[in-house]
Amino acid sequence: MPDTSDQDSPISFGPFQLFASSRRLEKDGAPLHLGGRALDILIFLAERAGQVVDKRELIKRVWSDVTVDEGSLRFHITTLRKALGDAGEGSRYVINVPGRGYCLAAPLLRSTPFHSQPTQPAGPAHPLPSPLARMIGRDEAVEQVSTELAAHRFVTIVGPGGIGKTSVAVAVAHRALETFDGQVYFVDFGALSDTSLVAGTIAAALGLTVNSDDPAPGLLTVLRSRRTLLVFDSCEHVIDELAPLAERIVQEAPGLHVLATSRESFRTEGERVHRLLPLACPPEGVELGMAEVLAYPASQLFVERIAESLSGFELSEEDAPLVAEICRRLDGIALAIELAAGRVDAYGIAGTASLLDSRFSLLWRGRRTAIPRHQTLSAALAWSYDLLPAAESAVLRGLSVFVGPFTLEAALAVALSQGIGEFQAVEAISNLLSKSLIATVPAERLRYRLLDTTRTFVGGKLVENGEADRVERAHAEYFRDFLRDIALKSAGLKSTGGFLPYADHLPNVRAALIWSFSDKGDRTIGVDLAASAAQFFLELTLLTECYRWTRQALASLDKPAADIRQEMTLQAAHGVSVMFTQGNTEAVRSAFTRGLQLAEELEDLHWQLWLLRGLHIYLTRVGDFHGALGTGERGEDVARKLNDPAATFNVEWMVGVAHHLIGNQHEAVRFC
Repeated sequence: MPDTSDQDSPISFGPFQLFASSRRLEKDGAPLHLGGRALDILIFLAERAGQVVDKRELIKRVWSDVTVDEGSLRFHITTLRKALGDAGEGSRYVINVPGRGYCLAAPLLRSTPFHSQPTQPAGPAHPLPSPLARMIGRDEAVEQVSTELAAHRFVTIVGPGGIGKTSVAVAVAHRALETFDGQVYFVDFGALSDTSLVAGTIAAALGLTVNSDDPAPGLLTVLRSRRTLLVFDSCEHVIDELAPLAERIVQEAPGLHVLATSRESFRTEGERVHRLLPLACPPEGVELGMAEVLAYPASQLFVERIAESLSGFELSEEDAPLVAEICRRLDGIALAIELAAGRVDAYGIAGTASLLDSRFSLLWRGRRTAIPRHQTLSAALAWSYDLLPAAESAVLRGLSVFVGPFTLEAALAVALSQGIGEFQAVEAISNLLSKSLIATVPAERLRYRLLDTTRTFVGGKLVENGEADRVERAHAEYFRDFLRDIALKSAGLKSTGGFLPYADHLPNVRAALIWSFSDKGDRTIGVDLAASAAQFFLELTLLTECYRWTRQALASLDKPAADIRQEMTLQAAHGVSVMFTQGNTEAVRSAFTRGLQLAEELEDLHWQLWLLRGLHIYLTRVGDFHGALGTGERGEDVARKLNDPAATFNVEWMVGVAHHLIGNQHEAVRFC
């Protein structure tokens, strides 16, 4: 008789042993009764362990002879789970993936009584996912990762959720099939919730026969003797358990190569990190035609996904700038672009663009066949957010207050307002950067920023946690003090362009002013901030904004208790901004006159000269040339006290211009 001992070797998981051929299930060596349909389901899920089996496929396999609905399947799944343990324990074996099907997530060990070593895998237990029919904008990344993998053996593709890490990894893996003689194994950790099952999951993916509670030695035995590529997908939530194991098997198995995808690196010896960049988007501030917009991969992906759902769609010249804007606003994130494209049939391109600011955009649904965390932007972001320690999630929520780039110092000011210590906050920011939740901005000085989709998501969390008011106050106070310090360092009027190097802070200064003067803000901070920002706006020639905020600050001043220098600064900037935005009204004269009065009270000669110069310009514009001459002559006295050549030149210009306009050309030549 033939030896049938191997034909019904047990499949072990946890305390259970499944004998598929004899249709028997044991727990700790004792028989465990299970109905026929439930046992059929378990056997089929064991054959496809770690994979999500579609509900329809399960029904077709288990009820091949009859027609049943999903209710029957759910009933027998419940029976199976009860047999495997209570709801808390059993659910770690049979997992329901909403909208897709069921998965036996436990690693399976196939034991035989006659072998003490694991047998070689005959082929991939988990075949590679199919590559995308057409992958846009990633050819260079696939080439680079392939080269890095050949040279370094352990490469991690790192990037934020939805950027396309898995697509690139799958494309690289298919290219490598011939190099590794087909020994390429795909290990999806996405559905794994129990980190103690990491090693077993790899063993199950390899189809190993192991009769040991610890699969790691068996893994190494097999991997040392073969040239193999392991693709570890979605590793971020199991990285603490997986990292030391990955480092060990790469070091001890010279023929092994590992390609991983994760939102943060493993930080292990020998790892090479490939940070996957967003798809290139049309630049801002440049007028591009349709053909030029479509030259960028982000736009190509957006338009191609629209065409898939709208037959006959063609991009028009009119809509091309909107497509460019949508792709920029979505930061070139492939998943976000695909989800937005899926809304065009309902809202049109213009309507989709207008909805990007809405939190509803986070709930737009994509492909039904996508894994749950990639079906909406909110789900993708929640996957990363929920993995964060408390300090990191708090810091990330606080960072949502920033508009555009921000510095480490600004981030720390906000974090401190949340009760997080400076060292802890610095560490949290570093970790968030490594987890692809914060990006850096190319600039002369290091700047950080949140992707717009991330900012929208965690901004909602900030409000939900009741932290918004406290964080917005800290944000406004920081920029008030920041601009005030620049003004002091630049020595006020002697500086030229003192604020210009800090122009990238403009969006945050605006946001701070808007909050300060809002109903939920603090007008005292607003007045201080407007005074600090007045010269900032003037140096950037943002006269309309300067007029708006100085007017609002002056209207909010508590006159009896007002700070004299603060009011003087506001009056000076207000006079200039009114003159060049509203015209030569009496309000200009009033602002300069009041400002000059305050400068004289303060005995501040530099500000006196600055205000006299502004008043002089106003008087020449309204035709009061004799008044302008008198203002210039007042300036001569100030310049003598300053004993500064630059001040003297300014005054001579004021007097000379006034003489010229009056008709005293001889005097004009002498001064000019």
